[in-house]
Amino acid sequence: MKRGKFIVFEGTDGSGKSTQMKLLKEELSRRGIPVYCTHEPTDSPIGSVLRAALTGKIEANEHSIALMFAADRVDHIQNAVYGMEQKLKEGVTVLCDRYYLSSFAYNGGFVPLEWVIELNRPAMERLRPDLTLFLDVSVEECMRRVQRRGEAERYESCERQTLIRAKYFELFERFKETEHVVVIPSEARREETQNRVKRAALALFGEEL
Repeated sequence: MKRGKFIVFEGTDGSGKSTQMKLLKEELSRRGIPVYCTHEPTDSPIGSVLRAALTGKIEANEHSIALMFAADRVDHIQNAVYGMEQKLKEGVTVLCDRYYLSSFAYNGGFVPLEWVIELNRPAMERLRPDLTLFLDVSVEECMRRVQRRGEAERYESCERQTLIRAKYFELFERFKETEHVVVIPSEARREETQNRVKRAALALFGEEL
């Protein structure tokens, strides 16, 4: 059976990842490509504790959060029930909202980056994305979207989002030989953004928009 494709959506908070991932799923499904959508943190017990830390329901420092992300990610890859690796082996294309570049950009801005990379080395070596789509949005627009959504999470401040966005671009340069990243402006009309997303994703399947 032909392996499915692994496509990751990355971006700062409020960049439109969830919306664009849903629209891409619809496009791929329409073309007869089986798709599974997932996200990080996951809905597993580890992911649930991590979400509680991100929303301030429990106290956790940056090192603990980085460790939880890494543990949640390994389980996300290998879990026998919902693991991404198994889905891909079954020929299903996996769309994932955030992956290890999120850890590098978010956690790596507040604790030593090299340590965060080593924590995620098992994930990097076991399951590398076929494509990472980075939805780029200005910090100002990002914060407007976050504020419309309601209560902010741990990293959702103008200062932190500015640092995180800059860190992403440093990472793209650092890993340009190993990571297939396409940067897509996310402040245009939703349809324009989606067309860019579709073109980049369909190229993996040898198809055109």
